[in-house]
Amino acid sequence: RKMLRLRARGGEFRAPERELTRAEYDRLLAAAESIDDARLALLMESICATGIRVGEVKYLTVEAASQGRAEVSLKGKIRTILLPAKLCRKLLKYARKQKIAHGEIFLTASGKRLSRRQIWAEMKRLAVVAGVAPSKVFPHNLRHLFATAFYARCHDIVRLADVLGHSSIETTRIYLITSGVEHQRQLERLGLVL
Repeated sequence: RKMLRLRARGGEFRAPERELTRAEYDRLLAAAESIDDARLALLMESICATGIRVGEVKYLTVEAASQGRAEVSLKGKIRTILLPAKLCRKLLKYARKQKIAHGEIFLTASGKRLSRRQIWAEMKRLAVVAGVAPSKVFPHNLRHLFATAFYARCHDIVRLADVLGHSSIETTRIYLITSGVEHQRQLERLGLVL
């Protein structure tokens, strides 16, 4: 006699204490501006506006901003990340101000590449200034915010998977999981209970 096993899928909703909202993102950017941290503000905008991974920040170069596209090489694959024109203008203006004529834009004061740990720590400090729960503030959450905003505009998960560099739509699907609160709001908007 065979035993039927059911596997609980779980993860239908994202924990609200981990989900960064657009309003919180805006508060983070305003806080970065208020403490005169143009680099961090632009770095967060760059990640959120393109959906790049924190490890791909090194591909945001003066050349990429000039061309409007970054060529990212990761895991043996090359993908093109299109950069919004407004972001390119901001990146080039920042680079000029920092006297960066070519190569990577996001560097330390001594001219070295920003580490993942450094970006993480700077964002955590900013969370306190912005009054946003630190549990919501980390680079990958900016990628999640990009994914949900992109999907809300185009409703094309295959295109989103390409943009994010995912080989599986199942991976992309994880990015689109909303909190139970947002799901409840969507149910209410359906207006199916008279």
